[in-house]
Amino acid sequence: MSPVSPLSSHALDDPRLARRVGLFPESVIREMTRLALAHGAVNLGQGFPDFEPPAPMVEAAKRALDGGHNQYAVTWGAPALRAAIAAKAKRFNGIDCDADRHVTVTCGATEAMMAAMLALVDEGDEVVAFEPFYENYGPDALLSGAKLKLVPLDPARAFAFDEERLKAAFSRRTKAIILNTPNNPAGKVFTRDEMKAIADLCRDHDAFAVTDEIYEHILYGGRKHVSIATLPGMFDRTITVSGASKTYSATGWRVAWAIAPPAASVALRRVHDFLTVGAPHPLQMGVAAALALPDSYYAELNALYDRQRRALVAMLRDAGFEPVDPEGAYYVMADFRHVAAPAAAKTDDRRFAEWLVRDVGLAGVPGSSFFGDPALGRSLIRFNFAKTDATLAAARAKLARLGS
Repeated sequence: MSPVSPLSSHALDDPRLARRVGLFPESVIREMTRLALAHGAVNLGQGFPDFEPPAPMVEAAKRALDGGHNQYAVTWGAPALRAAIAAKAKRFNGIDCDADRHVTVTCGATEAMMAAMLALVDEGDEVVAFEPFYENYGPDALLSGAKLKLVPLDPARAFAFDEERLKAAFSRRTKAIILNTPNNPAGKVFTRDEMKAIADLCRDHDAFAVTDEIYEHILYGGRKHVSIATLPGMFDRTITVSGASKTYSATGWRVAWAIAPPAASVALRRVHDFLTVGAPHPLQMGVAAALALPDSYYAELNALYDRQRRALVAMLRDAGFEPVDPEGAYYVMADFRHVAAPAAAKTDDRRFAEWLVRDVGLAGVPGSSFFGDPALGRSLIRFNFAKTDATLAAARAKLARLGS
C-alpha cells in the first residue's frame, strides 16, 4: 500500500530503538483515513461517526470549561463521572460496582485495554482472543509480553466459535481472555450461553476476562448485550471496558473506563497513572451528563444505526460484494472477490483497498489487519456505516461506478 505517513518504517532499522516496536506495524485503520484524505475519498474506513454528540453532553463540557474544571481531576476519574459510570453499569449491565473501589476512568478504551493487559500479564503469559479482532489487541499483547493464542470465529456460522478449539487454547499459562462484544470488525454479539462457556474456562483456569464492550448499546434484531462480569463467580475475575466514543459519537474526546475487582483496580490504576495521568477533566464532566440520558436516546441511536446498516448492506450487495450482516456494532465485513475490479486489484485485500480509495473514491479497511494469519482476511474489507444519510448517499454513488 502506498505510504502516506511522513515517517518511513525503515527508520525502525536503527539499532538504537527497542526491538518491540518492530514487531507490529502502524495502524492500518488510521492509514486508510490518511489515504482517504489524500485522495478525497468517502471515508467508510476508520470507526468514527460524522455527526455530533448529543447536545446535553456538549453543553455540560462547555459549562465545565467555564466552571473551574481545567486542572487535573482525580487520577482515576472525576468523582461525578465515576458515580455516573457505576449507576449506568447497574442500570444497563447489571454490574453492581462501587465508584471508588472498582471504576477507573481512562483516555479512551484503547488505554483501558492496554492498562488492563499491563496490570495482569507477565512476560510469557498466554492470552486467548477471538479472531477477527480489533487491530490493537495484537500490539497490546506484544507490549505486555503476552503470547496471543487465537480462536477463529466462523463466518459461515454467524461467527460462532468451536468450544473444543476454545478449550484447547487454554492452558496452565493462560492469564486472560480478551472478549469483544459486540465485536469489531465482525459485528458478532456473544450469546449468554457462549458467555457461560467462556466463564467456565476462566474459572477452571483461574484466568481473567478482559472485555471490550465499547459497542454495548449498538445491537440489531432484538439481540441483547451480556456483560460476562454478571455471570456467577466472574466479577472478581473480569475487567469490563467501555466508554463514550461510540455510544455518544465522541471518538475525539478519549474518555472511557474500566470496571474491575479491588486488587485488579489497584494494579490497573498504577499503570494508568503513569501512562496518561488522567482523562481530560472538562470532557469527563460532559460524559457524566451523557450517562444520565433517558432510554429514548439509546432507542433512537439503535434505530439510526439499524437503518444505516440495512442501507450499506444493500448497496454493497448491489455492487457485487458479499457482506456479512452484523448483529451489533457499526461495521460490515464484505468479501470482494466477485466485485468488478481489475484482476490486479483483487489479488489481496490491501491492493483492493488501495484501488478502491484511489480509483473509486471510497475507503474501507483491508480485512487482513483483523487476523493473526493475514491470509484469512485476504478477500475481505471492512466498512463503517456510522455516517449521515448524505455520506452514505455519496458512498452509494461511488459504488455505482463498479457496475458501470
